[in-house]
Amino acid sequence: MNKYIVLFRGINVGGKNLLPMKQLVPLLEKDGFEDVSFYIQSGNVVLKSIQAPAEAIRTIVLNNFGFSPEIFILDEAQFSNASSNNPYQSFEGKFVHFYFCHSPIKLNQEKMDKYITGSEEYFINDKVFYLHAPEGIGRSKLVANIERCLGQASTGRNLNTINKISAMLLKF
Repeated sequence: MNKYIVLFRGINVGGKNLLPMKQLVPLLEKDGFEDVSFYIQSGNVVLKSIQAPAEAIRTIVLNNFGFSPEIFILDEAQFSNASSNNPYQSFEGKFVHFYFCHSPIKLNQEKMDKYITGSEEYFINDKVFYLHAPEGIGRSKLVANIERCLGQASTGRNLNTINKISAMLLKF
């Protein structure tokens, strides 16, 4: 069995696309996934599966919760690679963000130049966009427009969450 990290996009936000993790875990286990665990309600799941779990999970959520979420699946090696390639390891975790994409990133530089501030810096490695935002992301125009800059859907996690998921992977 392989270890997978499942990152849901746009769930449990503003009362929409409600997906309680405590209800999802037994449904995943019933479908044959093993060692299923989650971190916070924003959609971070670690599990073991024989094959990539995206379609099965999408079907479980649709059949039980009535919507089909955007899901980003990384195997353990991909996740570890994303974590180890972070050029901003030395900064406080809440100010470092990873944006995971389905395809290699082809940045729209014109839009980036329009939205990025002087304090923000970024790095791209294949399907991961790393952002150091020392003033936070709450008011960041770049973060508000990140998918326009990346040219595709993405899901973001801060370094604190990445570190928690990494610790979960070590447990099994």
